[in-house]
Amino acid sequence: MKALMKDFSLSAVVAGFIATVISYAGPLVIIFQAAKAANLPHDVLSSWVWTISIGSGVLGILLSVRYRVPIIIAWSAPGSALLVTMLPDITLNEAVGAYIVSSVVVLLVGLSGAFDRIINRLPAAIAAGMLAGILFRFGTGLFVSVKEQPWLVLAMFGTYLLFKRALPRYAVLAVLVVGVTITIASGELRSDALVIGLATPVWIAPEFSWQVILNIAFPLVMVALTGQFVPGMAVLRNDGYETPASPLISSSALGSLLLAPFGCHGLNLAAITAAICTGRESHENPSKRYVAGVSGGVFYLVLGIFGATLVSIFSAFPAALIAALAGLALLAAIGGALSAAMAVPSDREAALITFLVTASGMSFLGLSAAFWGLIFGIAAHLLLGLRKPIPAVASPPAVGRKEQPAR
Repeated sequence: MKALMKDFSLSAVVAGFIATVISYAGPLVIIFQAAKAANLPHDVLSSWVWTISIGSGVLGILLSVRYRVPIIIAWSAPGSALLVTMLPDITLNEAVGAYIVSSVVVLLVGLSGAFDRIINRLPAAIAAGMLAGILFRFGTGLFVSVKEQPWLVLAMFGTYLLFKRALPRYAVLAVLVVGVTITIASGELRSDALVIGLATPVWIAPEFSWQVILNIAFPLVMVALTGQFVPGMAVLRNDGYETPASPLISSSALGSLLLAPFGCHGLNLAAITAAICTGRESHENPSKRYVAGVSGGVFYLVLGIFGATLVSIFSAFPAALIAALAGLALLAAIGGALSAAMAVPSDREAALITFLVTASGMSFLGLSAAFWGLIFGIAAHLLLGLRKPIPAVASPPAVGRKEQPAR
């Protein structure tokens, strides 16, 4: 605790707060869509929000303190999107059974250590290209939001540039303050939407169906490993953290397993929000950035307890503010990932292919763009890296040797 207080910094706390806000801003909406499609009762939805929030918070705090690395745990957004189409056709009890199976499979992968061997063989340029592709839409979202709220977004953008020049560590904090101030002053804050309410866990007895397990459990496993843990580890590696993947995967899977009967569909290593906490905006000293992971976990706990309040907060602020805040907070991470992707001349084209496929947002065979970006990038890396056969060259005649006349 003393070490944590000694390493405390406002910039790291702000980074953790913004990472938490962005985690809720988009992915939580998908969960509400899934709950609405399945006509889930309000208390079940509240329990679902509670489990993913408490699980993310506790794991983020413990892992960040244990490894002194800014580790952000979050729920799987692609997994949530999968449930939008699947939940209406199955019972919630069968879904919980599938959650348990997927958590057990991911736990076994983590305990086996196989993921560590895979991630260590992944070329750094390709991992960086995938990361840049994942973050790309947040960077473009910043400027797309200008159309919705031009004065708000431009004021936030101008604030970012001014503070980036004068006080770079507090640039994102200044952007947040200016954005909230303008929203309140302009009357854009929907105060009538704000409510106070606590979330309570609800036990859901699991039921196991092999059809549901095939349709939900294994897609969740694939999404967790390829769409969350691979880019999540790429974020850590890109900023110089060599934390082993196995304990992070195992801890997340164990947390998911324990919380599954209360509605948790899976906790994973975050990628997009983690990039906010692992970069220089969090702290100049990489060894003190773990405070951002701890603060992010604390904010998860607070917001998870006040589940109903959380929902109202995000509906009260304009979407343009969240989009601009996310884009500006991730600018440095996008630039760093692009720089790392292009740094190795021999892997430059493979990294570019990885970036383009990932940024395209394509989905094929139920697998995300991040997965296919990795597949295309590795294929390009292997094919372009093959050594071309060296053509045989006829050896010159020996010097000083005279050919004997034929007899």
